[in-house]
Amino acid sequence: MEYVETNKAPKAIGPYSQGIKSNGLLFVSGQIAINPKNGKIEDWTIEGQTNQVCRNIMEICKNAKTSIENVVKTTCFLANIDDFQRFNEVYQAYFTGKPARSCVAVKDLPKGVLCEIEVIAEL
Repeated sequence: MEYVETNKAPKAIGPYSQGIKSNGLLFVSGQIAINPKNGKIEDWTIEGQTNQVCRNIMEICKNAKTSIENVVKTTCFLANIDDFQRFNEVYQAYFTGKPARSCVAVKDLPKGVLCEIEVIAEL
């Protein structure tokens, strides 16, 4: 098991790591729309937050020597299921390999964000 950490994605805001490599896979912890340059959430639209989340995931994958194209599974959390279609429009631009996915609406997300995504990728 090997921990993955990059300053090009937000630092963990709790007792967890950005990602872990194990048995040929990368497990990326749920990412929210924090800009790693300043630690702030800069956009309060579902489109803007989804873009930032995906950029964070791309950086963690890159640091682990893989890419978003190698993602095999995503789990997506939305604060409002009414954002589903707009979320998908951004999501599909990044996850072009169409990984397996779960997408659910939840009551609340950390820092009041609109979405969170965790992924599993092949190394």
